[in-house]
Amino acid sequence: MEHFERNKFIYSGVIPLLFVLVFFIIKIIEVHFELSFVRFGVLPRTIEGLKGVVLAPLIHGDWTHLFNNSIPLLILGWAIFYFYRSLAPKVIFWSYLLAGLYTWISARNAFHIGASGLVYALFGFLMISGFLRKYIPLVALSFLVAFLYGSLIWGILPWDKTISWEGHFWGLLVGLVLALFYRNQGPQRKEFVWPDEEEDPTVLGDYVEFEEEEVQKETKLVEPEVIYHFVPTNKEDKE
Repeated sequence: MEHFERNKFIYSGVIPLLFVLVFFIIKIIEVHFELSFVRFGVLPRTIEGLKGVVLAPLIHGDWTHLFNNSIPLLILGWAIFYFYRSLAPKVIFWSYLLAGLYTWISARNAFHIGASGLVYALFGFLMISGFLRKYIPLVALSFLVAFLYGSLIWGILPWDKTISWEGHFWGLLVGLVLALFYRNQGPQRKEFVWPDEEEDPTVLGDYVEFEEEEVQKETKLVEPEVIYHFVPTNKEDKE
């Protein structure tokens, strides 16, 4: 069991780590060859920009942008694979696709890049899913995620024109909707059913009656046995 848990702990971080490695490889290629892949981002409501739904999460503006997305993606990605293993592929797939698609539909006319939408979707899913399931370990995880990354909520507000707050907003909303949609799938609160311990009065009555009968038999006074012998009279003896 311990061996299984150790392997599960390790393997849960494999896919998030692969994601981050791809991000770094792409950024290294950009820097080394002095390229810019920004044009592959989401450009809303254009056919050209539709490819960004798939490619934009892989592209980051600079190293700071890359690190800011990589660290929470590693942590949140590991958490969803460890605690929601059966749901993790579906949640990541729909988060990746829908956050980008809704950004393409509604965002400002600019190139939107980065994995922030995916990060916000995972954050939203993990933050609310535990409360919906009412399962203590997952509720604790929700509190932990809210404590560590609760400040992300400010990223959905349009306070900085250089940040794709639309991507953040749609990512968070998609994560919340997926948590609601999948609330009856994956790990659930364990229900404890106690056995019915009501006693059968019929059986109990027979048992008590039997015991009383035995006690009566044991405590009943033994009457002395009377044996009558014929004792002849003296007259009969003479005859």
